[in-house]
Amino acid sequence: MVLFRINSFLLSLLLWLGLQQLAFAQHGPKTLATTPEWSITVEPKVVKPGDIVTVTLTSIIEPDWYMYSNDFDPIGPTVAEFTWEKNDGYTLIGSPKAIGSKKHYEEIWKGTVSIFTKKAIFKQQIKINKVNPIIKGSIYFQECNEVSGICMPPYDVPFEIKVRVEENNKPNSANTSVSVDTSTETIVSKDTGTVVTIKSDSTITNSSNVNTKSGKKEETLLAFLLVAFLGGLVAVATPCVFPMLPMTVSFFTKKSQTRLQGIIRAFTFGFSIIAIYASLGFVFALFGLGPDFGNWLSTHWLPNILFFIIFMVFAASFLGLFEITLPHGFVNKIDSKSSMSSFAGLFFMAFTLVVVSFSCTGPIVGSLLIEAVGGKFLKPLIGMGAFGLGLALPFTIFAVFPSYLQNLPKSGGWLNSVKVVLGFVEIAFAFKFLSTADVVYHWGLLDREIYLTIWIILSFLLGMYLLGKLKFSHDSDLPYISVPRFFLALTAFVFGLYMIPGLFGAPLKALSGLLPPLYTQDFVVVNASKENIGKNKKHSNLLHVPHGIDGYFDYKEALEESKKQNKPVFVDFTGHACVNCRKMEEFVWAKPEVLKRLKEDFIVVSLYADERKVLPENEWYISSRDGKVKKTIGEQNQDLQITKYGYSAQPQYIIIDANENQLSGPTFFDTDEQKFINFLEEGKKTYQNKQ
Repeated sequence: MVLFRINSFLLSLLLWLGLQQLAFAQHGPKTLATTPEWSITVEPKVVKPGDIVTVTLTSIIEPDWYMYSNDFDPIGPTVAEFTWEKNDGYTLIGSPKAIGSKKHYEEIWKGTVSIFTKKAIFKQQIKINKVNPIIKGSIYFQECNEVSGICMPPYDVPFEIKVRVEENNKPNSANTSVSVDTSTETIVSKDTGTVVTIKSDSTITNSSNVNTKSGKKEETLLAFLLVAFLGGLVAVATPCVFPMLPMTVSFFTKKSQTRLQGIIRAFTFGFSIIAIYASLGFVFALFGLGPDFGNWLSTHWLPNILFFIIFMVFAASFLGLFEITLPHGFVNKIDSKSSMSSFAGLFFMAFTLVVVSFSCTGPIVGSLLIEAVGGKFLKPLIGMGAFGLGLALPFTIFAVFPSYLQNLPKSGGWLNSVKVVLGFVEIAFAFKFLSTADVVYHWGLLDREIYLTIWIILSFLLGMYLLGKLKFSHDSDLPYISVPRFFLALTAFVFGLYMIPGLFGAPLKALSGLLPPLYTQDFVVVNASKENIGKNKKHSNLLHVPHGIDGYFDYKEALEESKKQNKPVFVDFTGHACVNCRKMEEFVWAKPEVLKRLKEDFIVVSLYADERKVLPENEWYISSRDGKVKKTIGEQNQDLQITKYGYSAQPQYIIIDANENQLSGPTFFDTDEQKFINFLEEGKKTYQNKQ
């Protein structure tokens, strides 16, 4: 019974992990962090020449981050600095004073520093000399992470404060009309009526260590770490790793003179495994910086076709066609060093395990690295560490408590069953990569019905295998079917039956994002969202808006239409390979209250960040962001998103007017229908009020 329970648990875990791999495999590039925002207020309310006002500068600091203040002697870190342009309209009184900072001793700097957490507040007194002075300056500061110890490069945020002063001492109205450049963010103080303008910083910070100020993450880091950790546990149950458990534990118990020595060696062995995989993640993190690389990796045909071939090769190996092994000379050289009776020997022993298990752990590690790389630094590092933890934990536990080994099942046919199931999952995973390249480049090789047919057949074949009706060359005889294995087979058959209506146009919301878009399907029985109403719109022959929305695909064309119809513009930064974009369209856009608003109240423009269509040469331009020529639709849309709106995440939604003034948002992936309706209503009402 123990054997059956463990067997069914591992197979269930493996199936669940496979679906998680598919869910994590292809996303649009991840959200980039913008320069931290500052709010500025001026007091008192009534101001006249000769008065002294207090300017309060406030910035909200994300959890686990802190900012160095300016109320300590500089001993190493970058302290907050304020630069004020000289102007005879005002006079500074003293220097900005930190409010609420905390001082503590930092060993790395060998001295006392002052920091802000949660919120940074500075106050500066200024004497007003003339009517309506314009106070300009900049804030130079640095933020660091308490957990990782990583500090971001210093920010330099310019600001401009327009203080309206009247000689007759009349207070200003908060509704005073002020003309502000559209590249700036305007804040009107309700207390003083003072208009404060903070100019946007075009510098995009590239690091996973900074949380975004707005928008919900496509998936939490915790969810990714959980998948990585479970991937390590699944790897233990593969034929490459599981037989090594008793041998490794025996080494610790027999070679150690005392129990304490055995425990120390076991933990050293476990930490070595974690360190090896974390180092692999660190290497990939170095190559995964930048939104352009992340976009290329997730959407370009070359990496997607390469991943398709790699996973098909691994699947063939899992099904028994051949064995993938590393060169024996390399393995033996590593293994020879593991015999040393030292910590170095334990490290090479762990390295041997990593090398030998490559043929089974490779697909899991590869899929996790594909998800982690691109636009993030910390994620590959700790993701591989979590995988290593899942792999090392059983070895460490059984080394500390060797008696538990008696409860483990013996190596046998069930191990091969795990490997074969993983082979089926890898085939499905491989076709997801091929589908991504096919959709982005409009090849038409893997339309939705063909893709679904492959998955349906794989599901039924997996069910037959679990029932013993399908056998491979290296499978052992299955005298009877256990109840847990029967229910796993039943799950595979139900999953296959669930997908069959999709062949006739059913949306299959549970798989939204994992399947090719519905517009790629040739045979649709129901009136699905395949059509694109505006046939004369730019790029309408290539791109599509779901649910019959009469949308646009060119930013400037949408702005012109906004002027004609006197409607706000709903900007949808999306992508062919964006999983969460499809989820939003199926779970939120399709809701009647949302769809009605999108169709009637807005000019909808869908800007595909991964469209590879090359534009005519007269439409090319050199980006001020990276100095590169932007030739394709996707390159120009992504460049617009980063330079103007400070993010490179899909989906991202913003509501603007014809002059590109932001009315609502940005908002990101969030399947809460009411929140999305509130976002739409806010944009609509703001537009109406401005009219």
